[in-house]
Amino acid sequence: MSGEDWVFWISGTFAVIGALGLVLSRKAVHSALWVAFTMINLAVLYIANAAPFLGMVQVIVYTGAVMMLFLFVLMVVGVDSSDSLIETLKGQRIPAIVLGLGLAVLLVVGVGNGLVNAETVGLVEANSVDGGNVEGIARLIFTDYLIAFEATSALLITAALGAMMLAHRERWIPRATQEELSKARFRSGVHPGNLPTPGVYARHNAVDTPALLPDGSISEESIPRPLQARGDARAVDHHEVNEIKEVDSQ
Repeated sequence: MSGEDWVFWISGTFAVIGALGLVLSRKAVHSALWVAFTMINLAVLYIANAAPFLGMVQVIVYTGAVMMLFLFVLMVVGVDSSDSLIETLKGQRIPAIVLGLGLAVLLVVGVGNGLVNAETVGLVEANSVDGGNVEGIARLIFTDYLIAFEATSALLITAALGAMMLAHRERWIPRATQEELSKARFRSGVHPGNLPTPGVYARHNAVDTPALLPDGSISEESIPRPLQARGDARAVDHHEVNEIKEVDSQ
């Protein structure tokens, strides 16, 4: 066998293994990783068949962007393997089987017709007609498959708009202005500024040391609540506090 045959059988076998892993995995994250593995092997097959542009698009767009985004969403949102598998739409199994069989028949007929009636032309010869793989794909997209390309573009735009509408939250009350937020902050009676940080003391900077206010008094709010609850706050020597006040007054 030639090197191309070895690449086909190795990458094809790995692609089938990845597809089976997608179907048999019980966790969505594992399924997404198997899909990425399958797409990488498909990209190798594209490159081996003199279609480098499709191979790079497969890796950059599908594996690097779409699948990684899908995997990122799964990891952020979280999908448990114990999710309910009960059908929410009754009666969908029979139409799904019929449509699946119809799609399989169309694929078999289309591929079979292409193998039997079409003249076999290598990708090298096909690429040489338009001067390269990218030029040939561009000519086909914007001539023979223009309607399908535009329909796909409209479908993607519609999906993006639908995602924006689903993610949009309707605001029931008007947004508060800066003036209203400031008034509400002072109306609560709580100190509007930042709380003093712990450790603001002349001889200690530990978190269990209370800070001193401008008048020299101790700020109990500067100690973290867990330390206050456990009674681990450091006792401040008032003699030292008075010395600090005297130094500040000078």
